[in-house]
Amino acid sequence: MNGTFDAEGVRRDALAAIAAACDLAELEAAKAAVVGRRGTLTAAQRSLGALPEDERRRTGAAVNAVRAAVAQAEAARRAELEDERDRVVLAQEAIDVTLPPRTPPRGALHPINETMDAMLDILVGLGYRVVTGPEVESDWYNFDALNTPVDHPARTLKDSIYVRSLVDVPPRADGTTGILLRTETSPVQARTMLAQPPPVYVVIPGRVYRQDTPDATHLPMFHQIEGLAVDTDLSFTDLRGTLAELARALLGPETGLRFRPHYFPFTEPSAELDAWHSGRWMELLGSGMVHPNVLRTCGYDPEQVQGFAFGMGVERMAMVRHGIGDLRLFVENDLRFLSAFA
Repeated sequence: MNGTFDAEGVRRDALAAIAAACDLAELEAAKAAVVGRRGTLTAAQRSLGALPEDERRRTGAAVNAVRAAVAQAEAARRAELEDERDRVVLAQEAIDVTLPPRTPPRGALHPINETMDAMLDILVGLGYRVVTGPEVESDWYNFDALNTPVDHPARTLKDSIYVRSLVDVPPRADGTTGILLRTETSPVQARTMLAQPPPVYVVIPGRVYRQDTPDATHLPMFHQIEGLAVDTDLSFTDLRGTLAELARALLGPETGLRFRPHYFPFTEPSAELDAWHSGRWMELLGSGMVHPNVLRTCGYDPEQVQGFAFGMGVERMAMVRHGIGDLRLFVENDLRFLSAFA
């Protein structure tokens, strides 16, 4: 070290430079000029070894005192500069919380879900209990338990969607595996009757699958709701009253309705219910009194109990309810269409 270490001068100059720093970069430069690798205090500390012992002790103490003063001043100035920086940032990026927020786009239930919920609410209000079942079914539940003849066209590959069995079972003579995507929610009717004694009042919502080409009134996958009532002294009049209550609650009290005779293998007598829509009659649902063979298969005595059943496509009901002319609109995810229900 050349000459005596001017501790007071170094301290005064360092504190002045720190106090004059206008931002954190200048503060770092002022600090480095004193305690950095080439700083004044660093050079003085490296020269201590060449000094006599007494002078080395005094100079070392002076260097440490200056270092402590510089560190204290630097920390205080850093806090001031950081506070000032934060105030500037807050002023530039301030959010006026008194402004009303932008209203996000409003969501809503899909019209199929909304229609299904409305139908279930009505039927639950009439005393029905909601039950569900598997979408992959055996043909026994889907056809045999429901009195469907083995040669009925609905059982063929042209009408039903069969899937490969989970076990290595060779296909039957007709090419089917016996495992299929359910064509109706009716299998749950059989499962319910096999699982409990009468009385039974259940409603069954869910997806069903058929080999249909998509068009304005058909889809290969759609939603269905079925109802089943089994009790003593039930009649076709009870069925008509239930369906009229459901249809008019959904479509309006002035909706034109008509029953037409029809055939279903699992009901006898059977009927379809039509509603007047867009200047023409549109089929809403199929229904009828539960066939005695179905009751026997499920362990019920048709001499003791009677039942009625009905099933309807939710999409078809939504079309009539909202005046929609094409079933495919429900599955195309066109926001222009869906936003009409928000």
